[in-house]
Amino acid sequence: MSTAASMLHTLFGGLKIALQALATHKLRTALAMLGVFLGALALTGVMHVSKAMVQKAEEETAKLGPNLFVAMSGKVRFVHSGSVRFGSETTTFTLADAEALISGVPQVRVGVPFVRKNMPVRFQRTTTTAQLVATAPAYTAVRSVAPATGRFISRNDVETRAKVCVLGKTIAEKLFGKPELALGQTVFFYRAGLEVIGVMEEKGRDLSGTDQDEQVFVPVTTYMRRMSNQDYISGVYMTLYDGADTTAAKAETKALLRARHQITDPARDDFAVLTASDAAILQTQALDLVWTLGVMSSGISFMVGSLGILSIMILLVRSRRLEIGIRRAVGAKRRSIVLQFLLEAGLMSGTGGLLGVCGALLCVTVVYRIGNFPYVYDPLLIAMSCGASVLFGLIAGAYPAWKASRVEVLDVLRSHET
Repeated sequence: MSTAASMLHTLFGGLKIALQALATHKLRTALAMLGVFLGALALTGVMHVSKAMVQKAEEETAKLGPNLFVAMSGKVRFVHSGSVRFGSETTTFTLADAEALISGVPQVRVGVPFVRKNMPVRFQRTTTTAQLVATAPAYTAVRSVAPATGRFISRNDVETRAKVCVLGKTIAEKLFGKPELALGQTVFFYRAGLEVIGVMEEKGRDLSGTDQDEQVFVPVTTYMRRMSNQDYISGVYMTLYDGADTTAAKAETKALLRARHQITDPARDDFAVLTASDAAILQTQALDLVWTLGVMSSGISFMVGSLGILSIMILLVRSRRLEIGIRRAVGAKRRSIVLQFLLEAGLMSGTGGLLGVCGALLCVTVVYRIGNFPYVYDPLLIAMSCGASVLFGLIAGAYPAWKASRVEVLDVLRSHET
């Protein structure tokens, strides 16, 4: 028999004995596998959910628009989840400020002013609350949105202060059931009646936490003159050139607004300047912390599982001294004994790890569905979790395997006789 065939025969023989031994001690085996199971479950689950959340953050950043850059009145703050919270607006940000930023900041490719206001919108007897966004035609290019049916606000609508609006998909469904039924109908904001000229495509929530499907868009001049009679706006959305220096763009924007608003102390700024990546960076930092804690917890679980395997294997060596002695008496080599017990340890930890990975994939699938996350499954992460499980088991089984190979036939026979 060749060396390779001999090794294969020894391996399969050892595997058969290992399965029989583990089946004989079912409770001990299950307890030893539990720690490894929890370690693989935590490692696989946390790493997959973290990757899914990062991918979702990237998708939400893209929803805000390519190279988006925003200057707005009032203050904003970030919460720990990475979402943006808006403070009260000021009345100092004007259309002239928006035009000055669009033309005066060299990194800006295109921009559009906007006014944001939560208002009730009504059609016949159905009323719902929407975020009204008063803006201009460039909004679709800056924010990467488009109407699914009908059209968006035109330049002529802005110039003539047309009494028209474009509904978000969710608002259209709440008021009309089917979005396509909204076109040509008149909806009311208090007493102001506006004709529906379009319904936007579905976009979902962005990084600021705003549901873009619950917005209604109107010409900025229509809102400022026909609906509210105000001279100030909420801010301006801008798109930067590809590769533009964001830090420089922020500095120039702040300097220009401070000069126009006659602000000398930066602490008294009545505006905020931010990019989509600002929220994404904070969210990524929060995810990094979650990932670190998850890896630490899974590492602790693996260590506990390894100690469990170590203690169980030591007990198995003591209880099977006669079996080891007989195998040594009939010619089994020390390396065969070592291989035997390493196989048992690896089999225990590998099975526990595999079960943990399967359980984690089931859990993350549920999390993806409930949290509306992208379905991310990484074969490399799965292989790493299974490999780590087997590795910890082999390390834990190394000492008991060595102890088993040191068993002497005469010592076993003497102890068995007594």
